[in-house]
Amino acid sequence: MRNWPAVVILAVFLIVGTLYAVYTPLWQAPDEPAHYNYIRSLAEGRGLPVMTPGDYDQAYLSRLTSEGFPPELSVASLEYEDHQPPLYYLLATPLYWLGGGSVIALRLFSLLLGGVGVVMVMAILREFWPEHPGRAWLGGGIVAFIPQFVAMMAVINNDALVLALLWLWLWLALRYLRGKTSPWVLGGVLGLLLLTKSTGYGVIALAVLAIALRTRRTGHSLRWSAREVLIVLGPALALGALWWGRNVAVYGWPDVMGLIRHDSVVVGQPRTADWIARDGLFPFLGSAFRTTFRSFWGQFGWMGVVLDARIYLGLGIFSILGVWGAAWRLARGVRDGLEARQRDGLLLLGASACITLVMFVGYNLTFVQHQGRYLFPALPLVGLAAVAGLERLLEHKLAVITALLMLLALIVAGIVGWIAGDLPLWSMALFGAAMLALPVAAFIPQRWRGLLGGSLLLTLAALDVWCLFGFIVPILAQGGNR
Repeated sequence: MRNWPAVVILAVFLIVGTLYAVYTPLWQAPDEPAHYNYIRSLAEGRGLPVMTPGDYDQAYLSRLTSEGFPPELSVASLEYEDHQPPLYYLLATPLYWLGGGSVIALRLFSLLLGGVGVVMVMAILREFWPEHPGRAWLGGGIVAFIPQFVAMMAVINNDALVLALLWLWLWLALRYLRGKTSPWVLGGVLGLLLLTKSTGYGVIALAVLAIALRTRRTGHSLRWSAREVLIVLGPALALGALWWGRNVAVYGWPDVMGLIRHDSVVVGQPRTADWIARDGLFPFLGSAFRTTFRSFWGQFGWMGVVLDARIYLGLGIFSILGVWGAAWRLARGVRDGLEARQRDGLLLLGASACITLVMFVGYNLTFVQHQGRYLFPALPLVGLAAVAGLERLLEHKLAVITALLMLLALIVAGIVGWIAGDLPLWSMALFGAAMLALPVAAFIPQRWRGLLGGSLLLTLAALDVWCLFGFIVPILAQGGNR
C-alpha cells in the first residue's frame, strides 16, 4: 500500500486524540459546556436555541474555571454559543441520543472530524507536489500533531467541522483550477460552511478568487465567469439564507448572524480597550503576541495550563527556522518561477490565510481573545511552508550559513548575558543544540531523509502525550486552571 505513511499518521492522530478525549477533565476546554448545551437543546426537542440575557455570566464562569468545574456547580446556564449556525450541533444530536448525553462520545465525534481535516491537509499538499507524496505526509503530520490542534479536535466544539469543510473546499478548489471539480460541488460545500461557523464565511471571497484564477488560466469569457459565480454562490447563499432569515425573525434586522445579540449578552467578557487602558499599548501587544504563540502550540484548559518555558523555547526555535527556510524557498520560487498549479494554489491558500488573520485581528480589536486556535484555518499553508522551509534549510550551503549565523547570535547572547550577570543557560543550550543538529542533518544521505521526517513527527506525537499527562491531567485534576 503506497499510502501507508498517511494511514499511520492518521491512526496515531486518532489514538492520541482519543487519549485527550478520555483523559481531559470534564468541561476543561474553551466553551465546551456552551457547545454541549446547544446539542442538548436540540436533543431534548427544544429546537434551535435563542441567545438571551443570562446566557453568559462572567463571574459564574470565572468561578467554574477557577474551581475546576466541581460537580455541585451546574453548567446548564452556560448557553452563550446559541448564536452559532446549527450544522455541527445537528450532526452531533444523534450521537447525544445514542450515547445518553455522553461527553466522551461527542468528543470522539469531533475527533473523527479532525481526522477528516488531517486527510484534507495531506490532499491539499498533494495537489502542490503530486510527484512527492512524502512532502504531503510530512506537512499533514506536522499539522496533525500540533498539541493544541489535537486538544481542540478532541473536545466538543464546532471548530472540527468548520476546519474539515474548509480544507475540503480548498482541496476541491485546487482541483477546480485544473478542471477536475464541478462548480456545483464547490457551491454545495460552501453552503455547508455557511451553516457551520462564521469562520468559514471568507470562502465566499475565495470562491470568486478561484473562478478568477481559472478564467485567467483558461481564457474563458466574462459571461462564463459570471455563470460560474452564479453556480458556486447561488446554492450556497440560498442555504445560508435559511439560517440568516431565521436570525432576522428571532433577533430582528440587521442581526443576520445573531452577533449583535451575542455582543449585548456577553457582558463582562474582557474588552481590548479596557486592557490597553490598564496596561498600555506596547505591553498589551507584547502579551498578545506571546499568548497567541503559546496557545497556537499549546495552552490548555481555559487558557490556564501553560507548558514549561523550555518547551515554548524549543517550539520557537523550530518555528523561526521553518520561517527562515520557507522565506529562502519562496525567494527561489520567485526567481526561478513556479508551476501554474503551485502559483495559483499559493494565491488561494495565501488569501485564505490573510482572511483568517484579518478575522483574528478584527475580533481582537473588540474582545481579548489571543487564542492561537483561531489561526487554525490557515494550517494548510503552515504545513506547506513547514515542509518547503525544512527541505530548503537542509540544503548544504544554507544549513552551514544558518548554523554560522546561529553561532554568532549565541556568542552575542552569551556576552550580553555575562555583562548583565544573567546568562540564559537553558536558552543557550537549546539554541546551541539546534545549531549543531542542523548541519549534521543536512549532510545525512538523501535516502535517509525520510527517517528525519518520521523522527520529527514521532517527536511531536510524543510531545502531545507529554502535554496531556505531564501538564493537562495533573494540573486540571487539582482543580481549575490555577
